Amino acid sequence: MNGIVRFLLNGLAVLLTGYLLQSGVHVENYGYALLVVVVLAIANVIVKPMLILFTIPITVVTLGLFLLVINALIILLVDYFITGFTVDGFWWALGFSLILSIFNSIVTDLTKEKKQR
Repeated sequence: MNGIVRFLLNGLAVLLTGYLLQSGVHVENYGYALLVVVVLAIANVIVKPMLILFTIPITVVTLGLFLLVINALIILLVDYFITGFTVDGFWWALGFSLILSIFNSIVTDLTKEKKQR
């Protein structure tokens, strides 16, 4: 049940992030936001590890900041596959990924189960 709630809240986070960045990121409706969450999760599992592996030297030189570029590229890849989700450029994708990361950390913190002693 917790996974379904997180999935729905992540869809809401995508929709809210698109609303905050409405001059550069466009999400048509909540259905497309949920589709973005699914495709983004698949891309993060399949494509992101390969990109990280191929860019280890530049990631080390930039002290990990190149991972932000990889996140923006993943967002642009998702934009390519989903018609109801558009990102107007690299910088919008970078901002979208940063704000979405903040929303996702809040969602994770809110849905985390408390440990009892």
